[in-house]
Amino acid sequence: MKQSPGEGDSDGWLPGARHVPSPNFDERPGNEPIRLIVIHAISLPPGEFGGPEIIRLFTNCLDPEAHPYFREIRDIRVSAHFLVRRDGELIQFVSCSGRAWHAGISNWMGRENCNNFSLGIELEGCDELPFEDAQYLALNRLLADLRRRFSIDAVVGHSDIAPGRKTDPGPCFDWCRLHDTSR
Repeated sequence: MKQSPGEGDSDGWLPGARHVPSPNFDERPGNEPIRLIVIHAISLPPGEFGGPEIIRLFTNCLDPEAHPYFREIRDIRVSAHFLVRRDGELIQFVSCSGRAWHAGISNWMGRENCNNFSLGIELEGCDELPFEDAQYLALNRLLADLRRRFSIDAVVGHSDIAPGRKTDPGPCFDWCRLHDTSR
């Protein structure tokens, strides 16, 4: 049986993920069911991997003086439900029952504001470099778990719901490596 947001394991917090709660979320309107998974890519600073900056961004602790790019993004408040690091580590920032702030201005199949009915998964990566095998393994495990819990209609890229505004997960993301994407 599919779970609704907030039911089941730890009120939407998945076992097996490292939990780093973000303040950047709110409630889903009208207990909106989760129907979509949005895959993103992020690196901070751009093109660099492995540091604590993504976690700091999602928890509003990014030092704007640590890198020139950080001054440009100092006032944004964003999050995702999950981050898959280059080594496959899974970090959860927002409960699946909450609305993470990941999609921005977005539209899927005529429905606006995809944050209302989606889960956001960030992959540590960028448009110019391939993703790691460990990331695809972790992502496929996560997707299988989420499909067991929720009635997911599709797995899409950020570029699919915000065309012309976003490019991620980018041309180096291999959609064929996902199991049953329902794209």
